[in-house]
Amino acid sequence: MLCQDHFRVYINETNHNGKSKAENPLVEAVWFYILCETDYLFICLSVFYQFVSTTYSYILFGEILLINTNISMRLDANIGLQTHGRIVILRLIDINRLGNGKVMSENQSLTPQEIAGILKISKSTVYELIKRKELNSYRVGKKLRVDSLDVENYKNKTKEIKTVPLQSPPQPVSFPQPYLPAPAYPLLKSNSFVICGQDVVLDILCRYLDRHPKGVRALRSYEGSYNGLYQLYRGEVQVATAHLWDSKSGEYNVPFVERMLPGTPAVVIRLASRIQGFYILKDNPKRIKGWEDLRRPDISIVNREKGSGTRILLDEHLKSLGIYGNSIQGYSRECFSHLAVASAVARAGADLGLGNEKGCQQVQGIDFIPLQTEQYDLVLRKEDLSKPEFEAIIDILLSEEFKTELTWIGGYDLTELGKIIAET
Repeated sequence: MLCQDHFRVYINETNHNGKSKAENPLVEAVWFYILCETDYLFICLSVFYQFVSTTYSYILFGEILLINTNISMRLDANIGLQTHGRIVILRLIDINRLGNGKVMSENQSLTPQEIAGILKISKSTVYELIKRKELNSYRVGKKLRVDSLDVENYKNKTKEIKTVPLQSPPQPVSFPQPYLPAPAYPLLKSNSFVICGQDVVLDILCRYLDRHPKGVRALRSYEGSYNGLYQLYRGEVQVATAHLWDSKSGEYNVPFVERMLPGTPAVVIRLASRIQGFYILKDNPKRIKGWEDLRRPDISIVNREKGSGTRILLDEHLKSLGIYGNSIQGYSRECFSHLAVASAVARAGADLGLGNEKGCQQVQGIDFIPLQTEQYDLVLRKEDLSKPEFEAIIDILLSEEFKTELTWIGGYDLTELGKIIAET
């Protein structure tokens, strides 16, 4: 069986040396396709495995945790990042076993990376939990550790607390599951600052916000555009992002903001413009040209999850064309990122998938058919504009440093970056 998906990972250092020291490997091989972009590393992961049909995968700071019920593994190797597009073959070992083959004690010592994987939150959120004394920690040398029993106690303690899902668990695109809401974990306290959206631009924005004089350490929610606006309306996040196309007006975002935030004055601020289109196999063997090809019985697709801007774009066009989604092969098969969609198409898991141009540039073996330009915007409550952390966001968006970094990444039209597009 083959499980393949894409994940984003933040790396502190960009030069690592080392080889896998795996003992008693549980899988045949792991292939990483590496693409370096500024402080971020995009990794295409394919796992050949024999013991499980579905696996959730988390990559944090160069380590991968494959978590499925009682199975936990860590990548026991360093990753060389100097060569763009380099293929690295590594193996996995069971982290539940020590060198002598004995299973670790029930109360294990966990790293922040491991805790993030268990709780399905970001590593920065783990540090916030430790800082606020919601997780007891101790040091082993210079490294923080938390006992697994403390993590379990934390989970039990917060089950009844009103929560906001921080991150939907990645799902294997080869064996997609029906969409389920992310497991919910508490946002620490009611004054937590949460930015909602899936684009890497937001991770960079959080980094700038953390070091800005008026800034704050922001948490991230990886919900799609529709769900993000809903969370903003409910007061569960402070900043939402959207790329929602309204077929009646032909506009992006503003019509949805007006409908989904009734009675809530809001401000829409431009982040970037992007190109949306079809990912297709190299050289376009099915001779796909555009939306009308979705009528063809020989065309299969891979879809995005409900609530994402890309899914809404597809559904709006299908509605305009009078095409029912369930008449299209693969319509019910959902992926949770542009990269996952591109990956599925690249390995011939579908004839096409909808996504932004940048996703095409990060995966080999596919071409891109541009269909329309979309607007990717920040949405926030108007009453918050005068608060220091929101002033910091505006400063960052208008700064040359931030714009230069996004320009270096590529794939974005930043002409209107920081411009207030609408006030509702």
